[in-house]
Amino acid sequence: MDITFSAEESAFRDQVREFLAENWTEDLARRIRGEDEEFKAAQIEWQNKLNDKGWLAPGWPVEHGGVAWSVTENFIFETERSLAGAPDVVPFGLKMVAPVIYGFGNDEQKKRFLPRILKSQDWWCQGYSEPGAGSDLAALKTKAELDGDDYIVNGAKVWTTYAQYADWIFCLVRTDSSGKRQDGISFLLIDMKSPGITVNKISSIDDHHSLNEVVFDNVRVPVANRIGEQDKGWTYAKALLAHERTSIAAVADSKRRLRDLRKLLSEEISGGRPLLDDVQFQNRLSNTEIELMALEYTELRVLASTADGKGPGVESSLLKIKGTEIQQAIQQMYMDLAGYYSGVLHGDETAESIGHAFGHDARKAYMYGRAATIYGGSNEVQKNITAKYVLGL
Repeated sequence: MDITFSAEESAFRDQVREFLAENWTEDLARRIRGEDEEFKAAQIEWQNKLNDKGWLAPGWPVEHGGVAWSVTENFIFETERSLAGAPDVVPFGLKMVAPVIYGFGNDEQKKRFLPRILKSQDWWCQGYSEPGAGSDLAALKTKAELDGDDYIVNGAKVWTTYAQYADWIFCLVRTDSSGKRQDGISFLLIDMKSPGITVNKISSIDDHHSLNEVVFDNVRVPVANRIGEQDKGWTYAKALLAHERTSIAAVADSKRRLRDLRKLLSEEISGGRPLLDDVQFQNRLSNTEIELMALEYTELRVLASTADGKGPGVESSLLKIKGTEIQQAIQQMYMDLAGYYSGVLHGDETAESIGHAFGHDARKAYMYGRAATIYGGSNEVQKNITAKYVLGL
């Protein structure tokens, strides 16, 4: 694979850098790192800047507002975005439900939902996992019973990221229990303002509120909000999960984290010399960089396949497995670098004088990062998928 940039691609890279320099400001970065409504407003502001530039939805069909970037242009943008420290878009609308809507939805659904997703007017969350159905997603029990022109939905979803902000939730629900588990599932779009929906806060181990339980108590959902056919939602769900697992790999962000880690290691002195000169740290850092480089080329092959009109396939499972393992390896190195100082709390007046102000963020990233090999389908399940569809076992 040749990723040498042409003159046009180099010019595009300069354009991306100029855009980021002008639009990704310190104030916006501070607000996106904030909590609650400040975070949501800042994230929407950032996404609107991308949308105004026409760069919000690479991968979407052009007729629905997408941008026709080449694989290399997409690679350039993601690399430069990450190196600048700018966040990815919130994926639930733009990268997850939108491909399902434009791929399987009817014309009315496309007209109704896609423009509002592009303009960040609707904030989406994902209703897949349940208290008794996580990686074994086909075990879900949230029921939707037909009542005239509506479904009556009862049940609960859990680990629902950003449900506290969401205007809509896309849900897998059980509409038939008579056959195979996968055959009786439907895909519904549900207004979070509907009577009967309760959002319960879940505080994660890093003391951050992004996760929630969403309870449905006789919630009415119009049949018009069902994607595709009844009982065929498993097909649409698998397509969505392929897009989710590809984005979870977070290759560009891991490259930035490694770059920053290398700088910190060069500044930390142990035994009279930088930790970057420590043989064990060198070995760990080099091995992780090599694995990340290999993963990056795998991601480029997947992007090339997607550009040719094919959806992400089983390769998305490989990206998810290796990408999350690399993320955890990087988080472990940050923790080892910070040492005892990873226990320094944010805002503690001693943090700066101790000299390890990054320790707080290292601890939070490490603690929340333990979930990376679980969410989006646990890595054990992804290995089973790979064994079946790649190795034929």
